Amino acid sequence: MNLLHQVLRSRNCSSTVSLLTHNSSSSFNPTTTSSNLPFGSSSALQFNQQRPLSLPHKFKHTTFTAKGAALQTIAAYSGGDREMAPESPAKELRRILELPGVVQAPACFDALSAKLVERAGFQCCFTSGFSISAARLALPDTGFISYGEMVDQGQQITQAVSIPVIGDGDNGYGNAMNVKRTVKGYIKAGFAGILLEDQVSPKACGHTQGRKVVSREEAVMRIRAAVDARKESSSDIVIVARTDSRQAVSLDEALWRSRAFADAGADVLFIDALASKEEMKAFCGISPLVPKMANMLEGGGKTPILNPLELEDVGYKIVAYPLSLIGVSIQAMQVALAGLKGGRIPPPGSMPSFEELKEILGFNSYYEEEKQYSTSSSQLSPERYGSRGPFSGIWSRTLRVKITGRDGFERLDVRIPAGFLDGITNIVPALGGVNIKQLLNEATDEMGGKLLLDFNDTIGDRIQVFLE
Repeated sequence: MNLLHQVLRSRNCSSTVSLLTHNSSSSFNPTTTSSNLPFGSSSALQFNQQRPLSLPHKFKHTTFTAKGAALQTIAAYSGGDREMAPESPAKELRRILELPGVVQAPACFDALSAKLVERAGFQCCFTSGFSISAARLALPDTGFISYGEMVDQGQQITQAVSIPVIGDGDNGYGNAMNVKRTVKGYIKAGFAGILLEDQVSPKACGHTQGRKVVSREEAVMRIRAAVDARKESSSDIVIVARTDSRQAVSLDEALWRSRAFADAGADVLFIDALASKEEMKAFCGISPLVPKMANMLEGGGKTPILNPLELEDVGYKIVAYPLSLIGVSIQAMQVALAGLKGGRIPPPGSMPSFEELKEILGFNSYYEEEKQYSTSSSQLSPERYGSRGPFSGIWSRTLRVKITGRDGFERLDVRIPAGFLDGITNIVPALGGVNIKQLLNEATDEMGGKLLLDFNDTIGDRIQVFLE
């Protein structure tokens, strides 16, 4: 019996989902393959990203995200009036790692950068300790940032997105007991995975000088402690085991530790700062059933920069890009600040418009949802406070002030509620020989945009005022 299709038809849903057949045990096989896709090819299944599919109470409200043929989350029928818990981020990450091809995971550093990663269509992302230390503390990634700060930042990130996030757990912030606390804290913060390394404290940033690692025994014990913490939490968090021993000791030592980490229960292996493609191939040849992670350090590191297809050919499964977002953010801010210091605002095209910013941050969806809770008493207007006459209609309009310098560069482009000028124009109704209040009154009932003023000031800048 095709229950999900019946529900979709009953709710006039146009999307088609592969068959989910309910049996006596109320269980499903969550794997979606090209053979049961209704569109005829493995790349045809497409859902609007982040769009929820609302189902009756027997189905858990869930979110579908797709890249290529990947159905990352799936609605599950629970039977009766009981609801099954939504799929954990860790289980979603594990499903992603089982898909063919290399998984690209840019590194974020706050909720906004994570949201942009998700909006760009990536299936998962990392948090970068380097970038979080830079953005939150403006300090180098040399052990300054604490466990508590990383967990707090991580929780803000995981709550902002629906894709799985792998957290940078550094060296676990102490011994094996600290590692257990760190893993449990990252699970509670909503992380799908945690990356743990074998450096001493204070740690050093990857691809930099001064890295030292703990003994083999302690390094392996950290991973065992992480696995135990996962079991004790009844979690499925993905453990990414990193070793920095390639630079601190040797390649042979790094390969030995990676094998030992796999035997201890690590889900993904990562050797930092491999120095050649040959070393990368040697790494991918060990513990062949355990996925390998690559770190493409933008701007120049010790590891060769390969594209995703080349990384897949070498044997990698997941690739992190640790500095792209923080790097371009720093440079863009430096350019903008240099312009502002010279009296120039960022030109069009160098930054999103205000409308685009509002869309990215969710203003529009907020306003739509807000309507569900509006009441007559919450609809404030100037009339409610005694503002009468034709000018009161201006409160629903926007005044745009645009100033273009004589050098052709845009110096100002702002929008304000036109009603804010009511009090000013009552005191100074005419400015520069122009009666602004009269212009506003005359334009109150006009629809669309209207150019109110267009003149050059004494230094040659062009000033335009629009009523929108």
